[in-house]
Amino acid sequence: MASPVDGALPSFNGALLSLRWGIPFAGLLVSIAVVPLISSRFWHAHYGKVAAAWALALLIPFAWTFGFDSVVHEVAHVLFGEYLPFIIVLFALFTISGGICLRGQFRATPARNTGLLALGAALASVMGTTGAAMLLIRPLLTANEGRKTSAHAVVFFILLAGNIGGALSPLGDPPLFIGFLKGVDFFWTTRALLWPTVFLTLTLLALFHAIDRWMFAREPQWLAQAHELRVAVEGSFNFVLLAGVVGVVLLSGLWRPGITLTVLGTPLALESVVRDALLVVLALASLAFTPQAIREHNVFHWAPIAEVAKLFAGIFVTIIPVIAILGAGASGALRNLIAALTPADGAFRNAVVFWVTGILSAFLDNAPTYLVFFNLAGGDAAMLMGPLATTLKAISMAAVYFGALTYIGNAPNFMIKAIAEDRGVAMPSFFAYIVYASIALLPLLALVAWLTL
Repeated sequence: MASPVDGALPSFNGALLSLRWGIPFAGLLVSIAVVPLISSRFWHAHYGKVAAAWALALLIPFAWTFGFDSVVHEVAHVLFGEYLPFIIVLFALFTISGGICLRGQFRATPARNTGLLALGAALASVMGTTGAAMLLIRPLLTANEGRKTSAHAVVFFILLAGNIGGALSPLGDPPLFIGFLKGVDFFWTTRALLWPTVFLTLTLLALFHAIDRWMFAREPQWLAQAHELRVAVEGSFNFVLLAGVVGVVLLSGLWRPGITLTVLGTPLALESVVRDALLVVLALASLAFTPQAIREHNVFHWAPIAEVAKLFAGIFVTIIPVIAILGAGASGALRNLIAALTPADGAFRNAVVFWVTGILSAFLDNAPTYLVFFNLAGGDAAMLMGPLATTLKAISMAAVYFGALTYIGNAPNFMIKAIAEDRGVAMPSFFAYIVYASIALLPLLALVAWLTL
């Protein structure tokens, strides 16, 4: 690590960064995975401090090497350009969906659980994976409350409603929305990813139904009481607010006034500022007009969103050098990995693109990973929808599907986990979840890659 000499500081350039700059990010991931296993009480009391410590472990040497101004610039770019939009969308959906509750007798059966997962997968491409997940996770938990184990239902809910179901439109998942903003046709994704998504969804639903039937067979007393279905929906005006969220997000991709604001050197398009402001207004409207009894019935409080906000603040900061190294392409420390994507003739190895994009999406967050590989493939939407359509298909499928492999691969995953644990569900640990998700998903992804790329 270089130190300043005679006041001269090296410029922050991904091509000049070593992989050692990724240690704080790796350390934070390991902490998220390991510390709760060692001491759950310590983790839940101090996870924010752990995330802050790893962020400082990057920022202090970063400032020493590149200067305080560089720290301010990079952190401001991440804070205002990426983190705040991310957390505002989550805050709005978490708050609004928390104002919708189901009352009555709604006890789970294998068919009803499978139906809820299918509904979540279907809604994910219309209202986004985060919206579908926040809307349906509480009904799923309520229906299965009191079972000996329901963690498997939450795991499959993450796979389907939180990830794979969002593959059919730019509204479905953040990576696809980035592609839309870069010029990819709105319905290109639907046409390109329809059959792989339908195949994965139906196969996972069938697998879940078989597992859930086997699990229910061990609880005959539950099924004996689960036949009657009487449900009343309260707080239904929040559905209007959810539709408002979808509309606001879509508008931000279509309305281009060409006005840019600058905050600490970070350019912010007016449409993005308006979008975030309207999302906050919609969330506050839900808080103001939803009766408190509804939120009490949903056991609604701020701990899950606070956990996501603190941990992802650390992730967004510590991931800065990792994304910069990837963005440097063949000039960066991961040049050998990038070189593996193309043979000597320059044509993309689309199957390799699929697996590399996917694995990195699972651990680096799928939205920035999509953007990096979109740019590595040339960044020209017309070319990527034409001669390079298979490459764009590989990038798009990988970014969406592989986001399901870890709790941090896609925005709703960790939120679903936090809400489930808050309701008393013993969720798999970080590593255990990866194992379960990989067993269910990786063979299917290998088959998809073989058949479509």
